[in-house]
Amino acid sequence: MTNPPFALPTPAEIDVLSAQLGRPVRGVVGIAARCVCGNPTVVATSPRLPDGTPFPTFYYLTHPAATAAMSTLEATQVMPELAALLEDDEDVAAAYRAAHDAYLADRAQFGEVAEIDGISAGGMPTRVKCLHALAGHALAAGPGVNPIGDAALARSSWSPERCRCEQPGAAIA
Repeated sequence: MTNPPFALPTPAEIDVLSAQLGRPVRGVVGIAARCVCGNPTVVATSPRLPDGTPFPTFYYLTHPAATAAMSTLEATQVMPELAALLEDDEDVAAAYRAAHDAYLADRAQFGEVAEIDGISAGGMPTRVKCLHALAGHALAAGPGVNPIGDAALARSSWSPERCRCEQPGAAIA
């Protein structure tokens, strides 16, 4: 990817993101994925926050229903099952390594940060550590890029195609 498919967020989008997270957002460089109603689902974050802190999680899942669904999967021990895919299927493992490389390339467009060089998110390229990060990447990159993120989304109770936004009137669309 040479140009990320998102523009700088509007002030209204920043407000929605802050409401979703329950705190002011930091270092936002764009909205990487949206709910069917137009609300942000995944934010792209600068690899170095405004206060100077390195931040490896470029694609950050913000939608409350999506984050709850990933938390449910993590609590029901889906992560070991998905991790087994990496051990048992070389094609999945190779695609996951490629997803890691794609993630790093996307983030690098917003600056190189030595402290997080080679570090992506969610345990990539060899582990399954955080379904929130992996689902965020899958939503931002689109189907077929991150096989573990795709699998987590497929197993979850949430979909960006069915609006479950809890903020009446907050839709950006």
